[in-house]
Formats: sequence, C-alpha cells, structure tokens
Amino acid sequence: MFTYKAMYKFLDQGVHAEVLDFPGVITCGATLGEARLSLASALTDMAETNLLRGEPLPFPDPSCSDPEADLEEPIHLLMMAASRISITPQSSAP
Repeated sequence: MFTYKAMYKFLDQGVHAEVLDFPGVITCGATLGEARLSLASALTDMAETNLLRGEPLPFPDPSCSDPEADLEEPIHLLMMAASRISITPQSSAP
C-alpha cells in the first residue's frame, strides 16, 4: 500500500482535487464526496498506466503541501496482483 497526499480546493463551480505527490492525478467533482471518488479512480488509472508502461510509481512524499489547498488528507493506493490467463485450444493429434 502506498499513501499519497490528496488536496482539495473548494471553488464556486465545485471541488478541485489533486494528488500532490503523484504527478498527473488531477480531477474535480461537484461535491467533496464526488471529488474524492473521482480522485481515487484517477489515482488507480494513473498507477495502472505507469505499470503497464513499465514505469515506476512515484514515491509518496508526506512533506508535500499546497498552501492554496482548503483540505489535505492521505489517499491510499492498494496494490492487488492479478494474472491474465489465456487458454489456447490444442489441435487434435492424428
């Protein structure tokens, strides 16, 4: 499990959300709840993309902070292993 730092900024149009120590993980939502769900999904998508491209995940940096944030809190990335299995039928032997 990796623990990154999420930040939220409340705007007139909704809530801006960003993972400060994982570049590119940025989203928004109409409410804080929506922004949290969207940010968790974006973090998962970015982590999967990094891994599929053979790139490492950034190390969490608990010292990251944004002075313009209205709220900062931890966000957890749980890694789950999975296998892709392909079954190829064998041809009949004469």
